[in-house]
Amino acid sequence: MNSTGLYGLLLLLLFNNGASQVIIKTLPGYSGNLPFKLETGYIGVGENEEVQLFYYFIESESNPNMDPLLLWMSGGPGCSGLVGFFYDIGPCTFDVENFDGSLPSIILNPYSWTKVANIIFIDAPVGTGFSYANTSQGYSSSDIKSAKDIFTFLRKNNAMQWLLNHPVFIKNRLYVAGESYGGKLVPMVAMEILQGNETGLQPQMSFQGYIIGNGLTDSNIDFNARIPYVHRMALISDEYFESAKINCDGKYYNRDPNNLQCTYALQRIQKNQDYSASDVWANNQIVQKALYIRKGMITRWRTCSDRISYNQNVESALEYHKILIKKGYHVLVFNGDHDMAAPYMGPLKWIHILNLTIDDDWRPWLVNGQVAGYTEKYKKNDFDLTFVTVKGAGHTASSYKPKECLTMLHRWLSRRPL
Repeated sequence: MNSTGLYGLLLLLLFNNGASQVIIKTLPGYSGNLPFKLETGYIGVGENEEVQLFYYFIESESNPNMDPLLLWMSGGPGCSGLVGFFYDIGPCTFDVENFDGSLPSIILNPYSWTKVANIIFIDAPVGTGFSYANTSQGYSSSDIKSAKDIFTFLRKNNAMQWLLNHPVFIKNRLYVAGESYGGKLVPMVAMEILQGNETGLQPQMSFQGYIIGNGLTDSNIDFNARIPYVHRMALISDEYFESAKINCDGKYYNRDPNNLQCTYALQRIQKNQDYSASDVWANNQIVQKALYIRKGMITRWRTCSDRISYNQNVESALEYHKILIKKGYHVLVFNGDHDMAAPYMGPLKWIHILNLTIDDDWRPWLVNGQVAGYTEKYKKNDFDLTFVTVKGAGHTASSYKPKECLTMLHRWLSRRPL
């Protein structure tokens, strides 16, 4: 191939379907070159690619050619991938102790999940972080549309999107992962990948399973777990709990608005992480230039946008799990045991509904000889699900207990018992 043809192929790979990608070697707030490979870019999705989803990609710091590829979705809906990047599982964090309101300093996270995996942090749904739409109609999204957009981010019809631009990772084990509200979208995106593979789209994605951290799955189950949880944690008295339990008949979410006794009982039981450093950093023009953000496409970056037009049209993702357990996937569900936003009792209930067989009984798991939480493993044919609590962790677990969560992930990915 001559130089002109090679250059044309390179342009095709870099800008195919409105995509763009840039390697970032330095970041404002960090001294020197980054000790890991960071890439940012946009991928166009939607019928006319009117939606441009922004992403951050970090290659594994161990063995990127062999280590798995994780697609990470933050919560909200509407929370930026930067939340995962800086506050949860990414390679950097802010020096909040010395943050004075000016451009914050960046320090390395020794317990980043990029120690053992390649990770894509995505700004989704549209309107989240630096993602945007070219039309006003393009900003309308929903659970179902967002799941399809995220799948299209990876592949579109018979053409792979992000994976086409990164063919070296097509063979890597692929996991879909998310936290908080992202936990609802995880099985939905997994279903899209499953259906794509089963309809024969080529090349096949090497999809292995999914990960849910402090996730929401079913509103009635997850939110109903909050009152029993705060009672179990001795945050409310037996008297208050029994009053709510009796008067609400155990239904604290979507309760009868005419049940005044229940309303009164819950009123007696009434309480976030400081993201100001990321707000200052991500809205700095030097930072946006360093990240190659397209100018004029967003007015202001927000940690979690409250301005997205989003329809939460899937109240429960449980039906997706019921279909996925028929396949030989590996699943990790973990929760901080001090998380009141998404209590660990919720996943335990919906996992029980799946009617799986206990393969490894409830037991403590250890890090450096200390109890790091409790775990139980379930199986059904070739499908397995590992449930984990992280001792002393809130919402989200990895931001409270980074060392323990990295250890958990490494053991799970290595198919070793926790």
